[in-house]
Amino acid sequence: MAEEIDVVVVGAGQAGLATSHELTARGVEHVVLEATTPGSSWLGRWDSFTLVGPNHTVTLPGAHYRGDDLGGFMARTEIADHLQRYAGRLGAEVRPGTPVHRLTPLGDAADGGDGGYLLDTDDGTIRSRVAVIATGAYQQPLKPAVLVGLSPDIAVVDVATYRNPAGLPEGAVLVVGSGQSACQIAEELALAGRDVVMACGRAPWFYRRLEDRDLFDWLIAAEFYEQGPDQLASPAARHGANVQASGARGGHDLHYRTLAALGVRLTGHLAGVAGRTAYLEPDLAQTIAAGDAGFRLVSGAVAQACAREGRPVPEIPPPTVLVTDAPTELDLHGFGAVVVACGFRSRYTEWIDVPGLVDAQGFPLHDDGESTVAPGLHFVGVHFLRRRRSSLLFGVGDDATATATRIASAV
Repeated sequence: MAEEIDVVVVGAGQAGLATSHELTARGVEHVVLEATTPGSSWLGRWDSFTLVGPNHTVTLPGAHYRGDDLGGFMARTEIADHLQRYAGRLGAEVRPGTPVHRLTPLGDAADGGDGGYLLDTDDGTIRSRVAVIATGAYQQPLKPAVLVGLSPDIAVVDVATYRNPAGLPEGAVLVVGSGQSACQIAEELALAGRDVVMACGRAPWFYRRLEDRDLFDWLIAAEFYEQGPDQLASPAARHGANVQASGARGGHDLHYRTLAALGVRLTGHLAGVAGRTAYLEPDLAQTIAAGDAGFRLVSGAVAQACAREGRPVPEIPPPTVLVTDAPTELDLHGFGAVVVACGFRSRYTEWIDVPGLVDAQGFPLHDDGESTVAPGLHFVGVHFLRRRRSSLLFGVGDDATATATRIASAV
């Protein structure tokens, strides 16, 4: 017989824990199911991983950062510890080690069905009227199909399995990607003395600090993170790379120019692989130009922040010249690994048995967080769910509040 739980939250990362906090505040009884332990997804990042946003941006409801390093960047273990302590203070039951393998609707009550959902777990079946999916914005690393022809003697490692330079086979490393993770891993490998080639994608960049103010603080002041999905050029733009930056070693500039200065060899997009030969697009100049266009966009956001605050716009040093000559073929003899950091995609449809659940980009179709095809099924912690900051540590709390309020009003 199925266990009856009126409201279930699936996932005990920042999204699920924030939702639990807000449901309790509204008197909604519920249980949180977590596949492993609260905050454990952060422990799956590489060893030297840190937040990219400053610690003071950790503003989860009931779990603001209270340390003495507001401008610093917590390491992955510190983030996980923060979330585990948060889970321990919640009023609701959090069940670790309870993965949900399948979620199935019981049928719309308006059509004669029972309504609600069945959740299959290792501890049995749960029947729930309402389910909140809070399984994280970064569920499944994207692996380009062009790597299919790579020699099996060269290891392929993604951001979910990369740990540190010593964990890779000996030899040079090809890094494929453009965003924060790709740049941070390429930098770490170069600093460790590895020969690194980077097949670059298009990503914006900016300085870590300007007039002693952090990049994130400038963007927050400019309301950059308030941008909604309807303001993007296309639905696919939700997969665009974030501004290249790093919180490692106290936070510092990190972009294609700093990587080139470290000896990282920059190339165009990866077009294909045959054995030990990689074929590269002759588009490095266009890629750098696209990043510089992103630089100008952020510069404009700085100007907007200054206008709002009534302060003069600081002098912004222009981008330096970067040589963009690059090969279109790369001999991979002597390479030990390819590190793939091309972003993530969702995996909702692998375990949620609801036709039409997501759009062509893999994002849930929803009305203010509630599925448009499955009443009572809610999502929190999805990138660009309501705004650009919906999955971030300073944005997910607002989405959790909105969802908890919607659920409470329907009780």
